[in-house]
Amino acid sequence: MTTLRLPPTVAGARLIGLGSSQPENVVTNDDLAKTMDTNDQWIRERVGIQSRPIINDGTTLVEMASEAGALAVKDSGLEPGEIDAVIFASCTMPTPIPNGAAQTADRLGIPAPAAFDLNAACAGFCYATGTAAGLIRGGSARNVLVIGAEKLSDWLDWTDRSTAIIFADGAGAAVLSAASDDASVGVGPVAWGSAGDMSQTIIIKPENSALHQEGQAVFRWATTKIAPVALRAIELAGLTPADIDVFVPHQANLRIVEAVAKKLRAKGARDDMRVADDIIHSGNTSSASIPLALDHMRSDGRLRSGDTVLLVGFGAGLSYAGQVVVCP
Repeated sequence: MTTLRLPPTVAGARLIGLGSSQPENVVTNDDLAKTMDTNDQWIRERVGIQSRPIINDGTTLVEMASEAGALAVKDSGLEPGEIDAVIFASCTMPTPIPNGAAQTADRLGIPAPAAFDLNAACAGFCYATGTAAGLIRGGSARNVLVIGAEKLSDWLDWTDRSTAIIFADGAGAAVLSAASDDASVGVGPVAWGSAGDMSQTIIIKPENSALHQEGQAVFRWATTKIAPVALRAIELAGLTPADIDVFVPHQANLRIVEAVAKKLRAKGARDDMRVADDIIHSGNTSSASIPLALDHMRSDGRLRSGDTVLLVGFGAGLSYAGQVVVCP
């Protein structure tokens, strides 16, 4: 019988770098009110958004992702040649091939990494982070660049106020590396799953290639189903809700964010747990929203090195995933 040799495993993974990129062009609620039946108060009350960055200068999705990835690699202290794999989480690539990961790696000067795209929509960053941690723990990679990037403006009907007011463009990235021992593990197990019976609540319409969602159905599902996923991720990490310093959920809707945070506090999370509200000025950027919020909160001083952070992504599919990480 043939015996195969496997690479030596490591204790786990840890985050060592963050980076993000957004367009300079900002579209306010008042701007949208000029072209559709809406207003600033209506948008703020329903989704909590005041403004959102939208590409208007021809920048491509890969260019924006590359900028975020370059900043994350620089922040990690690694050289591009030390990155073993690139995972590109996105649901808005203009074409399915060539993949975004290989193009981004080439732009960053990363030589011959494993490179693949992952589409779990708004849960994409958490899915990619869980996958990267598994690659590292299994010995297939030591350093992995994870990017969540979306150019949602390419997939919107700009006359549809149910979607055009919500979605935006942006990219966020993180570098994961092998933990030297059990005490330095900084990425917990992933709690993930899907609700395929609700897959038609968020779709791309074939007749106009525009994003469509059944907002009320998604809202009810998220406010009911996501808190248990978050609590499961905490449990898998061997922690309790009181151990969480910062909660960074997908920035889908400020009302959803606040509702889930309230449920976590009812289960023991602290009153001083900091909660991401990046959606106010970044909009919903799907797979980019969590790494964008992480990088912005760190820049604002609301996220500090060593903080215990709960991440939860959820969206089209419907797919969801969460894990606890330690801020680099």
